[in-house]
Amino acid sequence: MLNIQSFEFNPFNENTYLLWDVGTKETAIIDPGCYDDFEKSELKNFIEEQNLIPKLLINTHCHIDHILGVSFIKENFNVKYMIPEKDLPLHKNAMSQGQMFGFDLMELPAPDEFISEDKIIKLGGEELQPLFTPGHTAGEYCFYSERNKICITGDVLFHQSIGRTDLWGGDYDTLINSIKTKLLALPDETKIYPGHGIDSTIGTERKQNPFLINI
Repeated sequence: MLNIQSFEFNPFNENTYLLWDVGTKETAIIDPGCYDDFEKSELKNFIEEQNLIPKLLINTHCHIDHILGVSFIKENFNVKYMIPEKDLPLHKNAMSQGQMFGFDLMELPAPDEFISEDKIIKLGGEELQPLFTPGHTAGEYCFYSERNKICITGDVLFHQSIGRTDLWGGDYDTLINSIKTKLLALPDETKIYPGHGIDSTIGTERKQNPFLINI
């Protein structure tokens, strides 16, 4: 069984997720947006209080609000760092992204591995299937657990909204195709955990999301 804990960080109200296997406590830290000392302490204290064992650091994509805490996590925990390969230009320009929005950000640590649909992500006895879902960025991935009926959707699909496509690597038609072929293909009861805002389900978004009604 997987447990999930969300944190809302930074001025963009970005959702950072901890996902862990209940039996082994092996944990994935997904999209660490923690920026100031209070946010970093909140995340670190929760991990320590719950006796979690961080194994993976994963970016669904590499926009500034999702990468602010990457260096902090790598410095404090022995984790494998995974990003989408097609988002490498965003990753390499993290400092420039930061400057655009007033964040003091150092160069990010190099990724240890690129995400691929061919590589199942394992946490103890649990598995996450990466789903390649470009459109918000050129390389974004979502992460689906069939057994636990959950999907981390990053900035691809939100409650009654979808990701922006007016930023670097964004393309509206590509995003809609990703949602249609990868996310709406999941069972209706699948709970989605987006990069911003509240959780929802695939069934709810299929019926009520104004961007998806006519696709």
